[in-house]
Amino acid sequence: MSLKDTIDRTDLKILQVLQQDARISNQALADRVALSPSACLRRVRELEGKRLITGYHAHVAVDRIRAVTIVLAQVSFERHSPGHFGRFDQWVARTGEVVESWRVSGQYDYMLRVVVTDLHDWKRLMLEMMEGGFGVEKITSNFLMDEMKSFGGYPLAPSPAAG
Repeated sequence: MSLKDTIDRTDLKILQVLQQDARISNQALADRVALSPSACLRRVRELEGKRLITGYHAHVAVDRIRAVTIVLAQVSFERHSPGHFGRFDQWVARTGEVVESWRVSGQYDYMLRVVVTDLHDWKRLMLEMMEGGFGVEKITSNFLMDEMKSFGGYPLAPSPAAG
């Protein structure tokens, strides 16, 4: 039995509501999904235990706190080897300026969201990637101008066109 076979409609409702408002009280969440507070809390704890809920975060307007440049970077490697990817993954994990990282298929191997102070700060990180022995061949930088739609959660139900 796969994990998705153990998720029912009520679990999906809980996940959807928590994606929209992670600060909702257990009582309000229980009311929204038609459960008692104790049953609702038990389900939330089970979803956390199954690692379907992996954290609760506030979306912070960092640009209103300090001067930042947000870079969306595509990183290409010379060769595809687990060693290069593994060392790069470790570098990404310990580099605070890299706030999101995805290994992707297609023209690039990674996409990164990087928050730096300015262009000079970005150049420093680019040099670390290029000269760090990871096998990075090319970095394409895009600078965020405006965020038109920020991540608000995943669609949990299949789209009508999917079947």
